[in-house]
Amino acid sequence: MGIDIDIALEQFIRFMQLERNFSVHTVREYVYDLQDFLTFCKSEGITNLDEVEYLHARLYVTKLYDEKKARTSISRKISSIRSFFRYLNREYRLDDAPFSSLYHPKKEKRLPNFFYEEELAKLFEANVGEDLKSIRNTALLELLYATGIRVSELTSIEISDIDLNYSILRVMGKGRKERIVPFGQYAHDAIIRYVEEARPKLMKNKKHDRLFVNLRGEGLTAGGVRFILKEMIDQASLKTKIYPHMLRHTFATHLLNNGADLRTVQELLGHTSLSSTQVYTHVTKEHLRNTYMNAHPRA
Repeated sequence: MGIDIDIALEQFIRFMQLERNFSVHTVREYVYDLQDFLTFCKSEGITNLDEVEYLHARLYVTKLYDEKKARTSISRKISSIRSFFRYLNREYRLDDAPFSSLYHPKKEKRLPNFFYEEELAKLFEANVGEDLKSIRNTALLELLYATGIRVSELTSIEISDIDLNYSILRVMGKGRKERIVPFGQYAHDAIIRYVEEARPKLMKNKKHDRLFVNLRGEGLTAGGVRFILKEMIDQASLKTKIYPHMLRHTFATHLLNNGADLRTVQELLGHTSLSSTQVYTHVTKEHLRNTYMNAHPRA
């Protein structure tokens, strides 16, 4: 008897949640990737996973290229499906060769987008205000820029995770790995003002420990953070798109531009591999070249 597609997916999800202890965000990405692949399998008349062959794997990847998917997305989907088949191999002795034989597409060499210091200063200045919303938004923006944390890390911060005496933040990163990140005086002052003046009024008698809350007193979601940042960009009349990860890129780029070493930035970002951090060195080359051209007498 073959391995039913839907039952196998349900078992794999439980495995990721209970045994691997993956975050909700990571599990959601796996499910999204696998559901897309399993829908393709069903369209090819496959009802049991032991019917999947290398030909189907190639057809699926070809379909992704035809749909103009980014290479990073295709690579992630291949990784998700490989993990799924490795699990099936371990549990059911299912042949995991169809996807283990596939090559990951070469990554596109796209440099991360970031704000120049002048742009960021304008963003902060344009959103100064005395109302509850402005006080919260300033604290949120200051903390994102001061720490370079991911949006999923920001939305999970609780009051107890912040030590305002020492200006440090405890962050639970990918793979449930904890790290300690310092932040500066601007973020320190903005958070104190938010916690003392704005958050108690925004809470509206709600009882939870999430640091950042929406106007209904509930914990902010990733979508809520994106909406807030878009509003702040509109307020500053900056002709650029913004997303939370852009502030993470900005954090890393500005640190390197101002003399921080790569290993320190790696630790602050929570990267397991130095190669993930090295992409920012390419961004700083432009800054170094401009400095040289402006400062060297023979430039």
